[in-house]
Amino acid sequence: MESKLQTALFKQATSAKRVEKAVFWLLRLGTYFVLAAASCIFLDIGLKGGRVIFRTEAPFINVPFLTEAPETLNVLTIDGQPRTMGDREFRAFKDAHPEKLQGVAIQTYVYSAGGIFPNIVGTVLIVAGSITIALVLGVISAIYLSEFATDGPFIRFLRLAIVNLAGVPSIVYGLFGFGMFVIALNMGVSLLAGWLTLAFMVLPIIITASEEALKSVPRGYREGSLALGATKLQTIFRNVLPYALPGILTSSVLSIARVAGETAPIMFTAAFVVRDELPWQVEKWTDFFFQGVMALPYHIYVVASKIPQNDYTRDVQYGTAFVFLFTVAAIAATAVVLRVRLRKRYKW
Repeated sequence: MESKLQTALFKQATSAKRVEKAVFWLLRLGTYFVLAAASCIFLDIGLKGGRVIFRTEAPFINVPFLTEAPETLNVLTIDGQPRTMGDREFRAFKDAHPEKLQGVAIQTYVYSAGGIFPNIVGTVLIVAGSITIALVLGVISAIYLSEFATDGPFIRFLRLAIVNLAGVPSIVYGLFGFGMFVIALNMGVSLLAGWLTLAFMVLPIIITASEEALKSVPRGYREGSLALGATKLQTIFRNVLPYALPGILTSSVLSIARVAGETAPIMFTAAFVVRDELPWQVEKWTDFFFQGVMALPYHIYVVASKIPQNDYTRDVQYGTAFVFLFTVAAIAATAVVLRVRLRKRYKW
């Protein structure tokens, strides 16, 4: 009898329960809406971009789009037949048949021919360099805060500053990098300036996540190592850091997505609209770090907002966005696979 009464009272609808249920469904529908919107965006890019990259005939992949540099597209009519030519093909045709171009109206569309190979290379270099710098500095800072720093007003202020820096807009980091690295330190628009700017942008995320990962390692690992005669540094690098690596790599996955997708910081510090040479095509190897590059997010921004829109630029936009998403996913997947392997290897 008592249990039936408790069940009846528990099931009895109250205003608080109605509000709780309404909030639950509101959050649930909001989550589903976000997932549906993201799915529609990715599906749209996948379908339209996939048509640019993949073909129904051999070799089934648009190799020139992935291996050539961007060019201006020339649209003209020759002998009654409409033709489209990139800059290189157009110059060769003009030298070979100058008489066929007399009186011919030529329409040009910037960045609508060629490919995006320099953009892919630049994006991979920017992401790899900035994440490497951010991970090294972030893990060192996290080790200090977790293992060496004593709690006090200054350390609390430092942690608060790190948390606040994580919310600073990317455009502010871009202006900071432009003023500090490009102008004050005279690095110019270069890979090194872009690496440092983006590394500082994601550093708060990596520091916070790495510190939490280090704190999650059981204290007994430290005490057992110290009891056996190991120094504190040996304990950290042999008994603590390896077990914290999966959590640290989790933060790196989030950082990769943010670094690869940022346009404002690289626009000020590392990226050019057009660059004929690849970064390694230099006389001295040290010049590699001071070369500007082309990048996929900046290329999408320029093609989508800075030039007149038409059917030719639309294909470039969707094709570039498709490759960009695939590139970011491939880099992030590498970090995920490494994290899973480390998690299987180091368990407690």
